[in-house]
Amino acid sequence: VQLQASGGGLVQPGGSLRLSCSPSRSIFSIGAMGWYRQAPGKQRELVAVISSGGSTNYADSVKGRFTISRDNTENTVYLQMNSLKPEDTAVYYCNAGLRLLSTTGYLDYWGQGTLVTVSS
Repeated sequence: VQLQASGGGLVQPGGSLRLSCSPSRSIFSIGAMGWYRQAPGKQRELVAVISSGGSTNYADSVKGRFTISRDNTENTVYLQMNSLKPEDTAVYYCNAGLRLLSTTGYLDYWGQGTLVTVSS
């Protein structure tokens, strides 16, 4: 199973993008889901995370601009990004704890990354 992310692209400062991520096939259940990003020359950092119950946590740099949500019926996590800034430019990775079968525990999975470029 893989996490498939989409929605990246080129956007002007002040613009918006919505990222989405879901497993490549059906699974038993999903725990916490989140988005991380890595800018050139920098370490990967947490952007936002959402628990299975819907509790959210955001990096200070994106609070008030980004919104993480999930659709548990579609096993999909979204990241709505508004008021984008050039410093938001990075490869965005989704992350999720997946329980593939009822007999297995949660394992940590990462998506392949989707590039977000904010530039005029």
